[in-house]
Amino acid sequence: MNDSPTIKSNDPVELTIAPRSRDLGGFSVRRILPYAKRRLVGPFIFLDEMGPAEFAAGQGIDVRPHPHIGLATVTYLFDGEIMHRDSLGVVQAIRPGAVNWMTAGRGIVHSERSGEEARASVQRLHGMQSWIALPLAQEETEPEFVHYPTADLPEIQRPGVWMRLIAGAVFGQSSPVRVFSEMFYVHAEFDEGAALTLPADHAERAVYVVGGSLEIAGRPYESNTMAVLAPGAAVEMTARVASRVMLLGGAAIDGQRHIWWNFVASTPERIEQAKADWKAGRFAAVPGEDEFIPLPES
Repeated sequence: MNDSPTIKSNDPVELTIAPRSRDLGGFSVRRILPYAKRRLVGPFIFLDEMGPAEFAAGQGIDVRPHPHIGLATVTYLFDGEIMHRDSLGVVQAIRPGAVNWMTAGRGIVHSERSGEEARASVQRLHGMQSWIALPLAQEETEPEFVHYPTADLPEIQRPGVWMRLIAGAVFGQSSPVRVFSEMFYVHAEFDEGAALTLPADHAERAVYVVGGSLEIAGRPYESNTMAVLAPGAAVEMTARVASRVMLLGGAAIDGQRHIWWNFVASTPERIEQAKADWKAGRFAAVPGEDEFIPLPES
């Protein structure tokens, strides 16, 4: 991990994050958030980049059923397909450009696997996984899963820049995805040389370069780098080459959050209760699944 460079008081970037990469047997995952010097950006408490990876015919991902509390998950794909199954009985194929918003609230269990059709041939998988911390008033809300097809999501055009608004509101547009706090989440594709100004509408903002290279205030930010922006001023970014970028942030979350394994909560006691419930089998099961991920030892 690289710490952020020394910055001037008027520098629009207050922190640079280089993700930690894990190899899951031919499938790499880059953990961006949480980070030692920055636990959240707005309500985003967890952010991973999955892949890109290519699976031979007959292979794929198999994430067995596991629980969540106190958060909402968003899986957004650039390539490939993941079959989502959960304890509400939902079975939904997650495909590029669509939004699948799973609210865990008081507790939900789900699995993520490659479907039979995807396994029939060579498949490529690449995308982002994020966890959104729920406000205190919604921590114990009823679990829910909602699918939003690509056609329902606003597209935003600026000279040389195409954007899809995944969730929240920014650039004068609002996504139909129901969120629980002020936030924004955008997939942006830049042509080489294109510039975009991110407004100062939100208190906390970050830019993650999935691929390519951006310049902000004369400094380059390369692939697999997050720039956490200073609050209070619009920030201009310019693509040094054609680039794929995620823009995200929102209002600061209302109070401290604890994170352990797949659980997010405002108190350690709630985490302990979730651990005990999973170990004792008190979470609802996922129909059609006979496996699960055991509670980690630490």
